[in-house]
Amino acid sequence: MCEANAYLRRGEKDELVLQSVDRVQPQEDGLLLENIFGQRKVLKARIKELALVDHKIILEEE
Repeated sequence: MCEANAYLRRGEKDELVLQSVDRVQPQEDGLLLENIFGQRKVLKARIKELALVDHKIILEEE
């Protein structure tokens, strides 16, 4: 499996925002996240870190 879970970093804590993400696409108003189940979220955030071996996408608010 190649999916990753997306987390929003707030201070020292990471909040899970979407599981099994397989697509991250830049949009004018932030990032579009889509998972393998067809769920979508748009967040005003930028990528802080990709830890693909750990299946994590770490985002931070803009």
